[in-house]
Amino acid sequence: MISSRRGDEVLSSPTSPTAPEQSLVMSVHIDNEASVNQTILEWSTKSPVTEEEEEEKEESDS
Repeated sequence: MISSRRGDEVLSSPTSPTAPEQSLVMSVHIDNEASVNQTILEWSTKSPVTEEEEEEKEESDS
């Protein structure tokens, strides 16, 4: 919680996250961003394959 003193009154910000909470939020954000980047990388490196080509590949495998 952030507090500041002005005269005799204390102003505080209860909506501000504490250090451990802020650290957790940052970790989750970074994990989500890394996951999105990994997915984009996988999509960008895949060659476009049509459904028909996939079916032909499955038939030839069996």
